Amino acid sequence: MKHIVLILALLFSTIIQAQTEKQQLPYYEIPEYSETFTAGTVAARLIDGLGFRFYWASEGLTDIDLEYQPNEDVRSASETIDHILDLSYIIVNSTLKKANQQVEKNEMTYAQKREQTLMNLKTAADILRGSDDISQFKIIFGEREIPFWNQINGPIADAIWHCGQLASFRRTSGNPINPKISHFNGTVKE
Repeated sequence: MKHIVLILALLFSTIIQAQTEKQQLPYYEIPEYSETFTAGTVAARLIDGLGFRFYWASEGLTDIDLEYQPNEDVRSASETIDHILDLSYIIVNSTLKKANQQVEKNEMTYAQKREQTLMNLKTAADILRGSDDISQFKIIFGEREIPFWNQINGPIADAIWHCGQLASFRRTSGNPINPKISHFNGTVKE
């Protein structure tokens, strides 16, 4: 009887923790799509897709998953998450019209990096969704301003690419992505 109570308590706490995370972090599922097609709503949807893919590629990673590195010439999963975080700052800074600066990540935990990445993407998508002119959102490095076009083929596409790497890495380290995920619909099958 004690074992059943313990198992039920653990199951209940796991469900509560998953529900709490679902409610706190964006991109458990992709938000509803816009009724209109504009440059801003399309760019926002692209970032929403990235956010959804990152959420699930990075959800529930263990220390073994984070340390996984196919060989010494390739980033580890943890280093790949750092890179995606850097890319998310480039994306959000563009929408905030801020110059990019080096962000100190050494003191951040995996959970903090994951949350910050998701929040950066959500902020950027929300700003883009409400914009009629996305050409104003340039990538700024010092005095250099780069057009939004480079955001699409640069940081956004690169981050999507690296989400695929995380998915592959975690599968190889024995912790595949939740099979109930529908990338096509941006939903989780219950």
